[in-house]
Amino acid sequence: MTEKRAFICQECGYTHPQWLGKCPNCGNWGTMVEEVPSFKRVKPKEQVRSYVLQGEDFEEQRIKTSFEEFNRVLGGGIVEGSVILLGGAPGMGKSTLVLQILDGLASQGVKVLYCSSEESVNQIRSKLKRLGGKSSGFLGLSTPYVDDLLEEFKNHKPQLIVLDSLQASSVREIVSPPGSIVQVREVASRLIKLAKGEGVSVIIIGHITKEGVIAGPKLIEHLVDVVLYFEQREESPFRILRAVKNRFGSTNEIGVFEMTERGLKEVKNPSEIFLAERPQGVPGSVVMPAIEGTRPLLVEVQALVAPSYGSWRRTAMGIDYNRLLLLVGVIEKRMGLDLSHRDIFLNVVGGLWIEEPAVDLAVITAIASSHLDKVFPPDTIVFGEVGLAGEIRSVLYAKERLEEAKRLGFKRAIIPKANLKSLKMDMELFGIREIREILSFLERKDSSS
Repeated sequence: MTEKRAFICQECGYTHPQWLGKCPNCGNWGTMVEEVPSFKRVKPKEQVRSYVLQGEDFEEQRIKTSFEEFNRVLGGGIVEGSVILLGGAPGMGKSTLVLQILDGLASQGVKVLYCSSEESVNQIRSKLKRLGGKSSGFLGLSTPYVDDLLEEFKNHKPQLIVLDSLQASSVREIVSPPGSIVQVREVASRLIKLAKGEGVSVIIIGHITKEGVIAGPKLIEHLVDVVLYFEQREESPFRILRAVKNRFGSTNEIGVFEMTERGLKEVKNPSEIFLAERPQGVPGSVVMPAIEGTRPLLVEVQALVAPSYGSWRRTAMGIDYNRLLLLVGVIEKRMGLDLSHRDIFLNVVGGLWIEEPAVDLAVITAIASSHLDKVFPPDTIVFGEVGLAGEIRSVLYAKERLEEAKRLGFKRAIIPKANLKSLKMDMELFGIREIREILSFLERKDSSS
C-alpha cells in the first residue's frame, strides 16, 4: 500500500496534497514541507466511565509556587492535571523562571521533574548553582525524546513535569525532524494525555516566532489549558508575564519580574519603581494610573515640545504613534494651541506600552504642559479617554486607579466627569468634560504646587 504524502505548513498547520510556494491559509512563503504520516496499530479500546458532575463539594487542587507574581497570573497557582504552555523570545528567561519555580517547589517537598532537550545535565547544574538554589536538588534529565520523559515519569511519579522545549523535542517513531508540525503536535498530545490521565501538572516551554506568536500550529494553544507569554519591551528592564488563555482563572492579570545576577526577581510594587526618579517642577511630566490586566500601575508620561527647524517630527515611545498624531490634531483644533512648527517627543517612562485609551488625557496634558512651559501639579494624577470633539469619556477601573494613587501619596485627581458620579474617595477629585478645562490646572514654572 502506497503511503499518502502531504505538505504541511510549518506555521499554521495547513495541509495540502501538493507543494505550494505560499500557504493559502496564513500567507507565509516557503513554509510548506512534505511530511509522511506514521501509522500505528490501535490498541483495544479501554473501558471509559462516566461520573456525576457536581461543583459544590469539589475543591480545586493547586500547587502554590514561591513566586506570587506567577501564582497571580495563573489565578492562584498551578492546577493539578493542567497543561501550561509558556512562550517567549530567546534569552527572555523562560528556563530561568521554571528552574527557580521547580527549586522552590522542591524545597517545599513537592516532587518535580525537569527535562531539557536543549542543554546537558551539567549545563543545568551550572545554571542552578548560579541561581543559588534553595532545595537539596530535584530530578532532571537531558534528552530530545519525549518517550524518555514519559518513562521517567513512570519510575518516579512526580507532581509537576517541565519540558524545555517543545520545538526541540520529538517522538522516536516519527521520521519528521524536531519542530515540525507532526512532531510538535504529537509531543504535545502525549504530554496532555499524561496530564489528564495521571493528574500530573505539565509546563511546556515554547519559542516564539518573529511575529510574536508561539512557533508551531495554533492548534497546540487550543489543546492546552493555559497559554502564558513572557515578554519584554526593548527599552524596559522589566519582564512581563501575561496569560492569553486560562481555563482556571482570568486572563486579565500580569506578573512583573526583573532579571538580576541571581535570576529573576519579583517586582511586587512596580508603581514605586516607575516613579522613583520622577523629576519635580519640570513641565511636560504627568502621572497617570494605567491598568495592566486588572492591576493599576502608576506611570509617568513625559512630553517634550521643541521648535522645529525644517520638517516637524513626532516620536512616540510607549503608546501607538498614530494615537499620538490623532491627539496632537485634537489639541490644535479643540485647545487652540499651534503645534504646526514644533517637534513633539512623547515617552512612557519605564518602557511600558500602554494601549488603553485612558492615557489620552495624560498625553494631552503632558504636551500642553511642555508647550506652554507650565508645570502640572506633582501631587495630581490624570486619566481619561479623549474623543475627536475634545470631549473626555469615562474609563473602566476608576476606583482601582484612584486607590493605587492614594496609596502612593497623591492627593488630587483629574478624571472624566462621568466617572465622578459613582466615586467616593478620600482625595480631592476634579471631574472635567472637555480638554480645554485642563489648562486651568497648569501652573507657572516658578510657582509652588
